[in-house]
Amino acid sequence: MEKQQVPVSPDLYTEEYFLSACEGYDEFLASEGEHLSRRLKASFEVAGIESGMKVLDVGCGRGEIMRHCAELGADAYGFDYAPVAVRMTQKLIAGLSSELQQRVAAVQADAKRIPYASQMFDRVLLFDVVEHLHPWELHATLLEIHRVLRPDGRLIIHTAPNIWYDRYAYPLVRLVRLGLGQGAKYPADPRQFLVEHNQDVHVNEQSMMSMKRTLAQAGFHGKVWLDSPPQQRQENVIFAAARYVLFNVPPMRWFFEREVFAVASKKRL
Repeated sequence: MEKQQVPVSPDLYTEEYFLSACEGYDEFLASEGEHLSRRLKASFEVAGIESGMKVLDVGCGRGEIMRHCAELGADAYGFDYAPVAVRMTQKLIAGLSSELQQRVAAVQADAKRIPYASQMFDRVLLFDVVEHLHPWELHATLLEIHRVLRPDGRLIIHTAPNIWYDRYAYPLVRLVRLGLGQGAKYPADPRQFLVEHNQDVHVNEQSMMSMKRTLAQAGFHGKVWLDSPPQQRQENVIFAAARYVLFNVPPMRWFFEREVFAVASKKRL
């Protein structure tokens, strides 16, 4: 029997990590969670949160997503594996109006053992958490999400990077950039390209295909798709044509798009 990989230590998720490396930290520091980064905003909008819903934020981080749920009239429950994240979320909650505070609650917990009742939630949010869980942990987490999700509820996922980009597209991108004299900005290891800290905490990056397969194995069905940050425009016609093909035409886009999204529901028996 294959030995299970040891979970990432919660000690790696420090306040410095959440305020200097974790997605959306610039916007969080500037607005205390009032504004979301492009990526978090895109993920949140997909969720379709409405007043009266019960929403679970798995891996709630700094807590700004829970704040936005409450502002839309939903009851937001959140938990995080890292004690630092729970403290940061509770600090954010303490700064909200008394009305919003009544709609938000955060605790420390392990996603493999979600501390809530079965069929409790209309939405479960898994934003930038998948890549931090080893395959066996992710499967256990999805089974728990399946348990706490209502029959007509939805699971919303965002994870990055698309592992096919890092494995197959990035080396080509780097080669082109080296040819253009821009190699200093493109290290050999793509994990060092944006956030070096990800080398320690990213243990299960996904492709579109692997995300579909993983969801199906846990009893979910739905839509999985890819997207990317807005691309810097080039006046050069050749670059523009190449970009269009790489980011719009399958199967090339399966390798060059950077982010993986999913909206999933329970399979009906």
